[in-house]
Amino acid sequence: MTMILPVIMLTLCFLGSMGYFFYTKLNHENKNEENTAQDFTNIVDIKDNFLYTKDGYIISYFRIQPISIELLSQREKENMCNMLTAELSSISEPFKFLAISRPVNISGLLEEYSEILHSSKDHIQKELLRKEIYEMNDYALSGEVVERQFYIMLWQKNHEGVESDLIKRTKDFMRRFDSCGINCTLLQDGDIVGLCSLVNNSIYESNGEECN
Repeated sequence: MTMILPVIMLTLCFLGSMGYFFYTKLNHENKNEENTAQDFTNIVDIKDNFLYTKDGYIISYFRIQPISIELLSQREKENMCNMLTAELSSISEPFKFLAISRPVNISGLLEEYSEILHSSKDHIQKELLRKEIYEMNDYALSGEVVERQFYIMLWQKNHEGVESDLIKRTKDFMRRFDSCGINCTLLQDGDIVGLCSLVNNSIYESNGEECN
């Protein structure tokens, strides 16, 4: 009995030491992975209308809704260009223009066509729908069904109370587009996450255009 107790104590100490070793090793590896992810994205936090970066900046975004210039006359196009030039020429602080290509979600349209196909009794209509669904599926698989989305990115050095200054700048910028008949949407946190995912997607990254 006197020989068994020291053996048990030594065994427990050994197991405890091994457990501590593996715990600290795993914890160290997890921290390294977290640091690598943070270094790659340069993002500290995304909250409300803002993205916070590791290098001490706060960023806001708004989306410019597209317009069909094909529907405008030549005079209307010239007037819009002149109005935009007048509105944006007084902006002295830097901003970035982003033009991003993203895949169009046509699942809703395909579902609607499929429902019509199953309920229709017109053979000609059914044949046309089958061909349309087939072609749309081909486009979706080829990645050719994309849309261009346009954003403006504004930023400032992060300090106490900077959010109110930046949101004021952003809304003033949006107002300039609105006055020219171009609608804009301020991005919320979920929208910013989606935009970051889209920009960092290697398939579509090459289609992004940035201008100061």
